[in-house]
Amino acid sequence: MDLFSNIWNYGGAFLVTITVIVFFHELGHFLIARFNGVRVEVFSIGFGPELFGWNDRSGMRWKVSLLPLGGYVKMFGQSDTGPDGEGGEVWTEAEKAGAFPAKRVWQRFAIVAGGPLANFILAIVLFASVFALVGRSQSLPEITEVAAGSAAEAAGLEAGDRVLSVDGSNLDRFDELQYIVSTSPGQSLEFEVARGNEVLALTVVPDTVMETDGSGNEHAMGRLGVRNDNVVFEPVALPDALWGGVEETWAWSMRIFDFLGKIIGGTQSSSDLAGPLGIAQMSSSVAEHGLPSLITFMAILSVNLGLINLFPVPMLDGGHLMFYVIEAARGRALSARSQEYAFFVGMGLVGALFLFVTFNDLSRFGLVDFLAGLVP
Repeated sequence: MDLFSNIWNYGGAFLVTITVIVFFHELGHFLIARFNGVRVEVFSIGFGPELFGWNDRSGMRWKVSLLPLGGYVKMFGQSDTGPDGEGGEVWTEAEKAGAFPAKRVWQRFAIVAGGPLANFILAIVLFASVFALVGRSQSLPEITEVAAGSAAEAAGLEAGDRVLSVDGSNLDRFDELQYIVSTSPGQSLEFEVARGNEVLALTVVPDTVMETDGSGNEHAMGRLGVRNDNVVFEPVALPDALWGGVEETWAWSMRIFDFLGKIIGGTQSSSDLAGPLGIAQMSSSVAEHGLPSLITFMAILSVNLGLINLFPVPMLDGGHLMFYVIEAARGRALSARSQEYAFFVGMGLVGALFLFVTFNDLSRFGLVDFLAGLVP
């Protein structure tokens, strides 16, 4: 029993999470492609050698491949190095009608954008499911207690204060305040606080504390030193849950941009970026806290995948979308050679990022320090 439990903890949660997210991403491409009359040849979950699969009545191959780190939809006429390869073949009228490159630029744009869009829709549905079945925080960003000697006391915060905004971003719930503070250790934050009939402007610098996660890794976290004794979670009606899913998806999108901005600005360590191994580790830790936590984590990853794929980097969906915008503006597509060069540049950037986050993952597991200790 322990063996099966360990397999689930260290592999099962990760595979379920990645498979669901990738499936819906590729399903977005697939559905819009079929809607626009494109013939889809392969729908694959994962890369590399095929593990198992089948052909449907249209002749399309559905398959699961060895490496569960992504997936792809192969459309008729689509090259391996980009969406609009020039193979020099002559198509019949029937083949041309189902060929991806033969579609209008706005149709190709919609097909490629369908993947990230599906990820955002999935995130909304997952967040909404948790809110409707388990509950959502209904607690206002109010302070009922301020710890002595804390950053909050030093900034002049008092029990009974309600935080209206932080750095210009309005707050509706206490968990939003917790997130901003925890991700801003040692950083100056501008609070707008309601106290009685007054609205005060206070500068707050959260204390920096080192916290250890479930895997023994230390992270710098911000601490304000306040409490809200009125924190409650309540299930909400389905329409409110769906709107809450939209709000939460938007909020996490903004948090991701904020996180990346802090890395670029040097206020956040790039070592906090995680790769596949880190995601697997987090999946197993989250799964230990129950299904609602795993579903929420899955929703957050779906937002991540949707956003990352919209970055204008050749090889990613956003890179292809960038080509289509250029094509629409110029009235003709970039040459096949230009797209191929851009593709290889994008592949290099994505490969470098993959190696970097994998190095971060191995560092968290202590492997890098172990290897360094072997060198005299």
